[in-house]
Amino acid sequence: MSLKKIALVGNPNSGKSTLFNILTGSNQQVSNFPGVTVDKKSGTLTLNNDEKIRITDMPGTYSLFPNSLEERIVVSALTNPDDPNYPDLIVYVADITQLERHLLLATQIKDLGFPMVFVLNMSDMLKEHIDIEKFEKFMDMPVVSISARKSTDIPRLIDFIGKNLAQNRSLSAPLYRLTEEEARLIADVRPQLNPGNDYQLKLWIHHHEWLTFLTPHQKNIISQATQHLGFQNLKYQVAETLSRYSRIEPLVKNIFPQKEGAENSLTARIDHIITHKIWGVIIFAAIMFFIFQAIFAWAQVPMEYIEKTFSLIGSWVENSLGDSWLSDLLTNGLLAGLSGVLVFIPQIAILFLLIGILEESGYMSRVVYLFDGLMQKFGMNGRSMVSLISSGACAIPAIMATRTISNPRERLITIMVSPLISCSARLPVYAVLIGFVVPRETVGYFFNLQGVAFMGLYFLGIAGALGSALVFKKVLKTDQPSSLLLELPVYKSPVWRNVWFQMKEKVWAFITEAGKIILIISLVLWFSASYGPGERMEIAEQTAETEAKAMQLDDAATQNLIASRKIENSYVGIMGKFIEPVITPLGYDWKIGIALLTSFAAREVFVGTMATIYSLSSESDEDTVRGKMAAELRPGTNRPMYDRPTALSLLVFYVFAMQCMSTLAVTKRETQTWKWPVIQFAFMSILAYVGSWLVYQIF
Repeated sequence: MSLKKIALVGNPNSGKSTLFNILTGSNQQVSNFPGVTVDKKSGTLTLNNDEKIRITDMPGTYSLFPNSLEERIVVSALTNPDDPNYPDLIVYVADITQLERHLLLATQIKDLGFPMVFVLNMSDMLKEHIDIEKFEKFMDMPVVSISARKSTDIPRLIDFIGKNLAQNRSLSAPLYRLTEEEARLIADVRPQLNPGNDYQLKLWIHHHEWLTFLTPHQKNIISQATQHLGFQNLKYQVAETLSRYSRIEPLVKNIFPQKEGAENSLTARIDHIITHKIWGVIIFAAIMFFIFQAIFAWAQVPMEYIEKTFSLIGSWVENSLGDSWLSDLLTNGLLAGLSGVLVFIPQIAILFLLIGILEESGYMSRVVYLFDGLMQKFGMNGRSMVSLISSGACAIPAIMATRTISNPRERLITIMVSPLISCSARLPVYAVLIGFVVPRETVGYFFNLQGVAFMGLYFLGIAGALGSALVFKKVLKTDQPSSLLLELPVYKSPVWRNVWFQMKEKVWAFITEAGKIILIISLVLWFSASYGPGERMEIAEQTAETEAKAMQLDDAATQNLIASRKIENSYVGIMGKFIEPVITPLGYDWKIGIALLTSFAAREVFVGTMATIYSLSSESDEDTVRGKMAAELRPGTNRPMYDRPTALSLLVFYVFAMQCMSTLAVTKRETQTWKWPVIQFAFMSILAYVGSWLVYQIF
C-alpha cells in the first residue's frame, strides 16, 4: 500500500523548511524532481493513529504565474493530476506577519481544488490578535496557528493533518471568478482536454508552452484556441492578481485590529544600516573577514586531532600486517588519500555553520538587495549574489540556485562565473599551500595571518568572477530588462535545528561524494605508483642501490633514493614526466603534474594525491602530508620544492582553474548544451595557466 502524500507549500521565508525539519526529523532524503536538477526534499511523518505519510517540501514560490525555474516546478507538480506524486493534501505555510502577500498563492492553490490545511506560522512574533474563525470562514478550510521556530502547537497541526486526510472533505467554490473571455476560452477547449477543474485548465492555457506533461496534441489545441479568441496571457495574469488582492486586502484589515504587516521598528532601524550603500558594504566585508578568520582559528585543534588519529591508525595497520602489499595499500594508498582530505572537515563544517546562521537570521536577503545595483553593472542582478556566496560552499548548488533568476542572460552569466568563487573543495588545497607562503602567526591578538591570506584568495576569485562577468556582458546581448522581486523577512534568531540539518547535510555530502572519488583515485594511484611497465621498476631499484653505494649513503637515505627512483619509473611517474614540460614554466614538477591531472575529478583530490605520492616516494619521518611536502627538495638542490613562488603559483592556479567534473556536468544540465561547459572549462583553464605563470615569474 502506497503512502498518502502531502505537499508543504508556501512563499520563501515562510518557515516552511523549518516545519519540514520538525515533522520529518532525520527521516528525510534529498533527490531531484523528475526531469530537472531541482532539489526535492521528502520525508515521512507518523500520525497519531500510527499511519505513515510522505511529505514533500516544495520550493518556495510567490505565485502560480512563475518567474523562475523553481516556481515552474511547483506549478507543474500541482497541475498534473496524473503525476504519481500528486499530493492528497496541501499544507500551506504562511508568515502570519506578512499574511497579505502570502494569501495570493494560497487562494490560487485553493482554486485548484486541493484539500488544504492553512498554517499561520510565526505566531510568536505577532502581538495583535487575529480572528481565526473569520479567516477560516473566508478560506473555507481548517486554520492552525503555530510557531515552527519554537516548535509550539506542532502536535495540534499533526492532528489537523490526520483528520483532513481521513475526512476527504468536499471542496468549496473557487475564490477567483473567471472573466467572460476566460470562461469562453475554457468552455471551448474543456471537452477535448478533460481537466480536473476550470482553474487548472486556466493555468494549462497560461503555461501550455512549457508544461512538459501536456502532449503535443493538447498544446496544439490550446495554442489554436488562444490565437482564435485573442487570449492575452500577461493581461489576464495581471487581472487575476488584482482581482484576488481586491478580496484579500479587506479580509486582512478585518481580521487584524491593527494594520497587517506594520513595519517592524527594530528591523527597520537595523536595515537603515545593514542596507546602507557604504556601511552595508563595510559590514558585509567585516562578516566575511570574520568567517575566514574562524575557518582557520577554530578548526586548528580538531584538524590536528584528526591527523594524529590517522597517523595512529596507519602505524597500527603497519604493525598488524607487517611488510606486505596489503599493508602498503592501506597505509600509503587508502589511509594517506583519505586523511589528506578528511582532515579538513572541521573547516568545511565551520563554513557551512556560519553561512547557515546568516541565511536563518534573514541577513542574506539584505545582501541580495544591497548588491543588486552593483551586480547589474556586471550583467547580473541581486539574486546572483546568492549564487556567488553559495559558491563559497560549493559551485554545484550555487549554479542550481540561478533558477531564481528570470532574465536568461543574467542567469547564464551567473552560471559561467560562479565556479570562480573559491568553494569548500579548495579549502584543503589552500590550507596546505598557505602554510608555505604565510607563517602561522596572530597579529594584534585577533588577526590570523593565514586567515587574512585565505580571505585574499577569496577576493582574488571574486575579482576574477566579476571581470569574467563583465566580458560575458559585452559578448551576450539581450533586450529583456533586469528585474528583482524580493521579500525582506524580519530579523530573527536562527533556528538551530535548521542550521544543524544544513551543516550535517552539506558535510555528509562532501564526505560521501569526495570520499568516493578519493577512494577510487587513491587506489588507482597506489597501483600506478607501485608498478611500472616491464622490468623498469626492478632496474630502477638496482640502479638506485648502486648509486647509494657509490655515494656511501646510510640506510634511510638509500631507501629514500630507491623509493624516489621507483616512483619515477612507475606508470604514474611516466605520465607525470610526459606532461612536465608543459607545467615547468609554472614552477611545477611531475609530481605536482600528477596531482593536477587527478584533481580534475575534484579539486580536493589534490591533497589526497600528494599524500599518496609522497607516502610512496619517501621514507620521511613526517606523518602529515603538509610535513612531507615541506621536506621535499628540488632534485640536485637544497631549495624547497614548495618555495614561495611555486606555492603562490599553485594557489593562483587553483583559484581560477575549473577542476570539478561535477560542476561541468551541472552547467551542462542547466544550460541544456555542451557549448557553455566547454567554454567555461576553456576560459577558466587559460585564466589559471596565464595567472599562475605570471605569479611564478614575478615572485
